[in-house]
Amino acid sequence: MALSLVQRVVAWIRSGYAAGVPAPDYQPLLALLRRRLTEQEVVQVASELAERGLLQDPKVDAGVEITKITDATPSEEDVARVLHRLEEHESEQDVF
Repeated sequence: MALSLVQRVVAWIRSGYAAGVPAPDYQPLLALLRRRLTEQEVVQVASELAERGLLQDPKVDAGVEITKITDATPSEEDVARVLHRLEEHESEQDVF
């Protein structure tokens, strides 16, 4: 059975952040997802991560965080750090 896009993205994030996403990486992570996913898909991924206890604060509203990203984009260094961490744990399967 093929995994949905959301399931593949969540598995990718879980492998890179097995203990949960630390606060400094949350915004750049959403910024990375926003570059590849629709806003609805980002909300689905964030909701799934919250359900699995992988977000620092499971009460965080993904829509609010996405709005914060558009108002205050994380630094390229932060995005590069998060991307590098996730790429280290990327499976052989193409996530996006």
